[in-house]
Amino acid sequence: MRIVIDAMGGDHAPNAPVQGALLYDEVSDKKDELILVGDKEAIEKALRDSGKKPSDRISIVHASEVIDMNDQPANAVRQKKDSSMVKGTRMQKDGEADAFVSAGSTGAQMASSLFILGRVKGVSRPSLGAFIPSEKGGVTLLIDVGANSDCKPVQMLQFGIMGSIYMELTYGINAPKVGLLNIGEEKSKGNELAVATYQLLKEQLPNFTGNVEGRDVLGGVADVVVTDGFTGNVVLKFAEGIAGHFEKTLKSSIAESFVSKIGGLLLKPALKSLKQSFDYEEYGGVPLLGVDGISIICHGSSSPKALMNAIRVARHMGDNQVNKHILEALDERKTEWDEKQ
Repeated sequence: MRIVIDAMGGDHAPNAPVQGALLYDEVSDKKDELILVGDKEAIEKALRDSGKKPSDRISIVHASEVIDMNDQPANAVRQKKDSSMVKGTRMQKDGEADAFVSAGSTGAQMASSLFILGRVKGVSRPSLGAFIPSEKGGVTLLIDVGANSDCKPVQMLQFGIMGSIYMELTYGINAPKVGLLNIGEEKSKGNELAVATYQLLKEQLPNFTGNVEGRDVLGGVADVVVTDGFTGNVVLKFAEGIAGHFEKTLKSSIAESFVSKIGGLLLKPALKSLKQSFDYEEYGGVPLLGVDGISIICHGSSSPKALMNAIRVARHMGDNQVNKHILEALDERKTEWDEKQ
Protein backbone atom coordinates (compact mmCIF):
# COMPACT_ATOMS: atom_id res chain seq x y z
CA MET A 1 0.00 0.00 0.00
CA ARG A 2 1.28 3.50 -0.86
CA ILE A 3 0.61 5.93 1.99
CA VAL A 4 1.29 9.66 1.73
CA ILE A 5 2.25 11.50 4.92
CA ASP A 6 1.90 15.28 5.05
CA ALA A 7 5.37 16.15 6.34
CA MET A 8 4.45 19.81 6.84
CA GLY A 9 1.21 19.25 8.76
CA GLY A 10 0.90 19.70 12.52
CA ASP A 11 2.48 21.59 15.39
CA HIS A 12 5.64 19.49 15.32
CA ALA A 13 6.23 19.23 11.58
CA PRO A 14 8.34 18.09 9.88
CA ASN A 15 10.02 16.14 12.70
CA ALA A 16 6.93 14.35 14.04
CA PRO A 17 5.61 13.18 10.62
CA VAL A 18 9.09 12.08 9.54
CA GLN A 19 9.76 10.20 12.79
CA GLY A 20 6.28 8.69 12.68
CA ALA A 21 6.98 7.30 9.23
CA LEU A 22 10.31 5.91 10.41
CA LEU A 23 8.68 4.26 13.42
CA TYR A 24 5.99 2.66 11.28
CA ASP A 25 8.59 1.36 8.83
CA GLU A 26 10.55 -0.16 11.73
CA VAL A 27 7.71 -1.95 13.51
CA SER A 28 5.26 -2.83 10.76
CA ASP A 29 5.36 -6.24 9.13
CA LYS A 30 3.69 -4.67 6.09
CA LYS A 31 5.90 -3.66 3.20
CA ASP A 32 4.14 -0.38 2.59
CA GLU A 33 5.59 2.49 0.60
CA LEU A 34 5.62 5.69 2.66
CA ILE A 35 5.75 8.97 0.76
CA LEU A 36 6.70 12.12 2.68
CA VAL A 37 5.29 15.19 0.94
CA GLY A 38 6.56 18.67 1.74
CA ASP A 39 9.65 20.87 1.64
CA LYS A 40 12.40 18.49 0.52
CA GLU A 41 15.23 20.25 2.38
CA ALA A 42 13.25 20.34 5.63
CA ILE A 43 12.31 16.65 5.31
CA GLU A 44 15.89 15.62 4.57
CA LYS A 45 17.11 17.59 7.61
CA ALA A 46 14.48 15.90 9.81
CA LEU A 47 15.65 12.52 8.53
CA ARG A 48 19.28 13.38 9.38
CA ASP A 49 18.31 14.72 12.81
CA SER A 50 16.46 11.48 13.58
CA GLY A 51 19.74 9.59 13.48
CA LYS A 52 18.05 6.77 11.60
CA LYS A 53 18.71 5.64 8.08
CA PRO A 54 15.41 5.41 6.15
CA SER A 55 14.70 2.26 4.21
CA ASP A 56 14.14 2.32 0.47
CA ARG A 57 10.39 2.16 1.20
CA ILE A 58 10.43 5.81 2.32
CA SER A 59 10.55 8.47 -0.39
CA ILE A 60 10.14 12.24 -0.65
CA VAL A 61 7.94 14.31 -2.97
CA HIS A 62 8.67 18.03 -2.88
CA ALA A 63 5.87 20.55 -2.27
CA SER A 64 6.71 24.24 -2.23
CA GLU A 65 3.72 25.51 -0.20
CA VAL A 66 2.18 24.89 3.21
CA ILE A 67 -1.42 25.39 4.37
CA ASP A 68 -1.29 26.72 7.91
CA MET A 69 -3.93 26.99 10.63
CA ASN A 70 -4.64 30.65 9.84
CA ASP A 71 -5.57 29.99 6.21
CA GLN A 72 -9.22 29.90 5.24
CA PRO A 73 -9.59 26.19 4.33
CA ALA A 74 -11.50 26.35 1.04
CA ASN A 75 -9.51 29.30 -0.30
CA ALA A 76 -6.21 27.71 0.71
CA VAL A 77 -7.05 24.49 -1.12
CA ARG A 78 -7.88 26.46 -4.27
CA GLN A 79 -4.92 28.82 -4.10
CA LYS A 80 -2.12 26.67 -2.69
CA LYS A 81 -2.14 23.92 -5.26
CA ASP A 82 1.48 22.99 -4.55
CA SER A 83 0.93 22.67 -0.81
CA SER A 84 1.79 19.38 0.88
CA MET A 85 -1.87 18.77 1.69
CA VAL A 86 -3.29 19.43 -1.77
CA LYS A 87 -0.42 17.69 -3.54
CA GLY A 88 -0.67 14.64 -1.28
CA THR A 89 -4.42 14.37 -1.76
CA ARG A 90 -4.03 14.84 -5.51
CA MET A 91 -1.54 11.96 -5.63
CA GLN A 92 -4.24 9.67 -4.30
CA LYS A 93 -6.78 10.95 -6.80
CA ASP A 94 -4.31 10.41 -9.66
CA GLY A 95 -3.61 6.83 -8.60
CA GLU A 96 -0.06 7.55 -7.36
CA ALA A 97 -0.99 6.70 -3.76
CA ASP A 98 -3.67 4.82 -1.81
CA ALA A 99 -4.07 6.93 1.34
CA PHE A 100 -3.27 10.31 2.85
CA VAL A 101 -2.39 11.09 6.48
CA SER A 102 -2.07 14.60 7.95
CA ALA A 103 -1.93 16.43 11.27
CA GLY A 104 -2.43 19.75 9.50
CA SER A 105 -5.50 21.96 9.30
CA THR A 106 -8.57 19.76 9.76
CA GLY A 107 -10.74 22.17 7.80
CA ALA A 108 -8.32 22.24 4.88
CA GLN A 109 -8.01 18.46 4.88
CA MET A 110 -11.77 18.05 4.81
CA ALA A 111 -12.01 20.62 2.00
CA SER A 112 -9.22 19.06 -0.08
CA SER A 113 -10.61 15.56 0.42
CA LEU A 114 -14.08 16.66 -0.64
CA PHE A 115 -12.94 18.81 -3.59
CA ILE A 116 -10.31 16.41 -4.93
CA LEU A 117 -11.37 12.91 -3.90
CA GLY A 118 -15.11 13.52 -3.96
CA ARG A 119 -17.68 11.44 -2.11
CA VAL A 120 -18.46 7.77 -2.13
CA LYS A 121 -21.52 7.36 -4.35
CA GLY A 122 -24.64 7.83 -2.26
CA VAL A 123 -23.00 9.75 0.58
CA SER A 124 -24.72 13.04 1.28
CA ARG A 125 -21.94 14.42 3.49
CA PRO A 126 -18.67 12.87 4.68
CA SER A 127 -18.34 12.71 8.45
CA LEU A 128 -15.59 12.74 11.04
CA GLY A 129 -15.60 10.50 14.08
CA ALA A 130 -13.64 10.46 17.34
CA PHE A 131 -12.91 7.65 19.75
CA ILE A 132 -14.22 7.99 23.30
CA PRO A 133 -12.95 5.47 25.90
CA SER A 134 -15.59 3.17 27.36
CA GLU A 135 -15.72 2.05 30.99
CA LYS A 136 -16.45 -1.44 29.64
CA GLY A 137 -13.14 -1.45 27.82
CA GLY A 138 -12.59 -0.57 24.18
CA VAL A 139 -13.91 2.60 22.62
CA THR A 140 -17.09 4.28 21.42
CA LEU A 141 -17.12 6.10 18.09
CA LEU A 142 -18.72 9.54 18.39
CA ILE A 143 -19.79 10.74 14.93
CA ASP A 144 -19.89 13.51 13.66
CA VAL A 145 -17.43 15.71 15.61
CA GLY A 146 -17.00 18.71 13.38
CA ALA A 147 -17.38 18.04 9.69
CA ASN A 148 -21.05 19.07 9.59
CA SER A 149 -22.47 21.68 11.96
CA ASP A 150 -25.97 21.59 10.46
CA CYS A 151 -27.44 18.23 9.51
CA LYS A 152 -30.57 16.57 8.18
CA PRO A 153 -31.96 13.30 9.58
CA VAL A 154 -30.91 11.31 6.49
CA GLN A 155 -27.34 12.56 6.91
CA MET A 156 -27.35 11.50 10.55
CA LEU A 157 -28.60 8.10 9.41
CA GLN A 158 -25.66 7.83 7.04
CA PHE A 159 -23.28 8.76 9.88
CA GLY A 160 -24.69 5.83 11.82
CA ILE A 161 -24.33 3.45 8.88
CA MET A 162 -20.76 4.51 8.08
CA GLY A 163 -19.73 4.47 11.74
CA SER A 164 -21.27 1.04 12.22
CA ILE A 165 -19.42 -0.37 9.21
CA TYR A 166 -16.13 1.13 10.39
CA MET A 167 -16.43 -0.28 13.92
CA GLU A 168 -17.41 -3.71 12.63
CA LEU A 169 -14.57 -3.96 10.11
CA THR A 170 -11.86 -2.29 12.20
CA TYR A 171 -12.70 -3.52 15.70
CA GLY A 172 -14.46 -6.75 14.83
CA ILE A 173 -17.70 -5.81 16.62
CA ASN A 174 -20.58 -7.79 15.17
CA ALA A 175 -23.62 -5.54 14.57
CA PRO A 176 -22.27 -2.57 16.58
CA LYS A 177 -24.87 -0.90 18.78
CA VAL A 178 -25.79 2.53 17.41
CA GLY A 179 -27.23 5.22 19.68
CA LEU A 180 -28.41 8.80 19.13
CA LEU A 181 -27.02 11.50 21.42
CA ASN A 182 -29.95 13.25 23.04
CA ILE A 183 -31.14 14.98 26.23
CA GLY A 184 -33.23 12.01 27.35
CA GLU A 185 -33.90 8.36 26.62
CA GLU A 186 -37.51 8.78 25.46
CA LYS A 187 -38.08 8.90 21.70
CA SER A 188 -40.02 12.16 22.03
CA LYS A 189 -37.08 13.99 23.63
CA GLY A 190 -34.93 16.59 21.93
CA ASN A 191 -35.32 19.14 19.16
CA GLU A 192 -36.94 18.55 15.77
CA LEU A 193 -33.73 17.09 14.32
CA ALA A 194 -33.35 14.60 17.18
CA VAL A 195 -36.96 13.44 17.05
CA ALA A 196 -36.93 12.99 13.27
CA THR A 197 -33.53 11.28 13.34
CA TYR A 198 -34.68 8.88 16.06
CA GLN A 199 -37.57 7.72 13.91
CA LEU A 200 -35.38 7.29 10.83
CA LEU A 201 -32.69 5.35 12.71
CA LYS A 202 -35.35 3.11 14.24
CA GLU A 203 -36.82 2.37 10.81
CA GLN A 204 -33.53 1.86 8.96
CA LEU A 205 -30.99 0.43 11.40
CA PRO A 206 -31.63 -2.96 13.00
CA ASN A 207 -28.74 -2.28 15.39
CA PHE A 208 -30.17 1.04 16.63
CA THR A 209 -30.55 0.94 20.43
CA GLY A 210 -32.22 4.31 21.10
CA ASN A 211 -31.20 7.62 22.63
CA VAL A 212 -27.98 8.03 24.60
CA GLU A 213 -27.66 10.81 27.18
CA GLY A 214 -24.41 12.69 27.56
CA ARG A 215 -23.62 11.03 30.90
CA ASP A 216 -23.83 7.59 29.28
CA VAL A 217 -21.41 8.14 26.38
CA LEU A 218 -18.51 6.90 28.50
CA GLY A 219 -20.60 4.03 29.81
CA GLY A 220 -20.31 1.97 26.65
CA VAL A 221 -24.06 1.68 26.13
CA ALA A 222 -23.44 2.06 22.39
CA ASP A 223 -20.52 1.33 20.09
CA VAL A 224 -21.43 4.26 17.82
CA VAL A 225 -23.05 7.47 19.06
CA VAL A 226 -24.55 9.62 16.32
CA THR A 227 -24.84 13.39 16.59
CA ASP A 228 -24.46 16.54 14.51
CA GLY A 229 -20.98 18.00 14.11
CA PHE A 230 -21.63 21.05 16.28
CA THR A 231 -22.76 19.05 19.29
CA GLY A 232 -20.18 16.32 18.71
CA ASN A 233 -17.32 18.81 18.62
CA VAL A 234 -18.44 20.40 21.89
CA VAL A 235 -18.65 16.98 23.57
CA LEU A 236 -15.23 15.97 22.25
CA LYS A 237 -13.49 19.18 23.36
CA PHE A 238 -15.18 18.98 26.78
CA ALA A 239 -14.01 15.38 27.23
CA GLU A 240 -10.45 16.35 26.30
CA GLY A 241 -10.59 19.24 28.76
CA ILE A 242 -11.95 17.08 31.59
CA ALA A 243 -9.17 14.52 31.12
CA GLY A 244 -6.50 17.22 31.32
CA HIS A 245 -8.18 18.96 34.26
CA PHE A 246 -8.49 15.69 36.17
CA GLU A 247 -4.79 14.91 35.74
CA LYS A 248 -3.66 18.39 36.86
CA THR A 249 -6.00 18.46 39.87
CA LEU A 250 -4.91 15.00 40.98
CA LYS A 251 -1.22 15.85 40.71
CA SER A 252 -1.80 19.00 42.76
CA SER A 253 -3.68 17.07 45.46
CA ILE A 254 -1.08 14.31 45.65
CA ALA A 255 1.70 16.85 46.20
CA GLU A 256 -0.01 18.33 49.29
CA SER A 257 1.23 15.78 51.85
CA PHE A 258 3.52 12.80 52.39
CA VAL A 259 0.55 10.46 52.79
CA SER A 260 -0.93 11.70 49.53
CA LYS A 261 2.36 11.06 47.76
CA ILE A 262 2.42 7.46 49.03
CA GLY A 263 -1.16 7.03 47.83
CA GLY A 264 -0.20 8.54 44.50
CA LEU A 265 2.57 6.00 44.03
CA LEU A 266 0.12 3.17 44.69
CA LEU A 267 -2.34 4.64 42.22
CA LYS A 268 0.26 5.33 39.54
CA PRO A 269 -0.40 2.18 37.42
CA ALA A 270 -4.16 2.84 37.44
CA LEU A 271 -3.70 6.51 36.61
CA LYS A 272 -1.36 5.64 33.75
CA SER A 273 -4.00 3.30 32.35
CA LEU A 274 -6.67 6.00 32.69
CA LYS A 275 -4.52 8.61 30.94
CA GLN A 276 -3.72 6.13 28.16
CA SER A 277 -7.42 5.53 27.50
CA PHE A 278 -7.94 9.25 26.80
CA ASP A 279 -4.70 9.64 24.86
CA TYR A 280 -5.24 10.39 21.16
CA GLU A 281 -1.76 8.97 20.52
CA GLU A 282 -3.14 5.48 21.06
CA TYR A 283 -5.76 5.93 18.32
CA GLY A 284 -3.47 7.84 15.96
CA GLY A 285 -6.03 9.42 13.69
CA VAL A 286 -9.58 9.05 12.46
CA PRO A 287 -10.82 8.59 8.91
CA LEU A 288 -12.99 11.10 7.13
CA LEU A 289 -15.72 8.60 6.34
CA GLY A 290 -17.62 9.00 3.10
CA VAL A 291 -14.91 10.47 0.88
CA ASP A 292 -13.89 8.40 -2.12
CA GLY A 293 -10.46 7.58 -0.81
CA ILE A 294 -8.62 7.23 2.49
CA SER A 295 -8.06 10.50 4.34
CA ILE A 296 -6.83 10.15 7.93
CA ILE A 297 -7.10 13.24 10.12
CA CYS A 298 -4.74 13.54 13.09
CA HIS A 299 -4.59 15.84 16.12
CA GLY A 300 -2.58 18.98 15.45
CA SER A 301 -0.20 18.16 18.31
CA SER A 302 0.40 14.61 17.11
CA SER A 303 3.65 12.99 18.22
CA PRO A 304 5.65 10.50 16.17
CA LYS A 305 3.83 7.67 17.98
CA ALA A 306 0.44 9.16 17.11
CA LEU A 307 1.39 9.53 13.46
CA MET A 308 2.74 5.99 13.35
CA ASN A 309 -0.63 4.77 14.61
CA ALA A 310 -2.42 7.00 12.11
CA ILE A 311 -0.54 5.29 9.30
CA ARG A 312 -1.77 2.00 10.76
CA VAL A 313 -5.35 3.32 10.61
CA ALA A 314 -4.86 4.09 6.91
CA ARG A 315 -3.55 0.58 6.37
CA HIS A 316 -6.56 -0.97 8.16
CA MET A 317 -8.93 1.15 6.07
CA GLY A 318 -7.37 -0.24 2.93
CA ASP A 319 -7.16 -3.82 4.16
CA ASN A 320 -10.80 -3.87 5.23
CA GLN A 321 -12.13 -2.09 2.11
CA VAL A 322 -14.26 0.18 4.27
CA ASN A 323 -15.36 2.40 1.37
CA LYS A 324 -16.52 -0.59 -0.66
CA HIS A 325 -18.73 -1.70 2.22
CA ILE A 326 -20.10 1.83 2.71
CA LEU A 327 -20.96 2.01 -1.01
CA GLU A 328 -22.76 -1.34 -0.87
CA ALA A 329 -24.68 -0.46 2.30
CA LEU A 330 -25.87 2.90 0.97
CA ASP A 331 -26.78 1.43 -2.41
CA GLU A 332 -28.97 -1.19 -0.72
CA ARG A 333 -30.93 1.50 1.12
CA LYS A 334 -30.99 4.13 -1.63
CA THR A 335 -34.56 3.66 -2.76
CA GLU A 336 -35.77 3.67 0.85
CA TRP A 337 -34.57 7.16 1.62
CA ASP A 338 -34.49 9.02 -1.71
CA GLU A 339 -37.75 10.74 -0.84
CA LYS A 340 -36.34 11.80 2.55
CA GLN A 341 -33.37 13.73 1.09
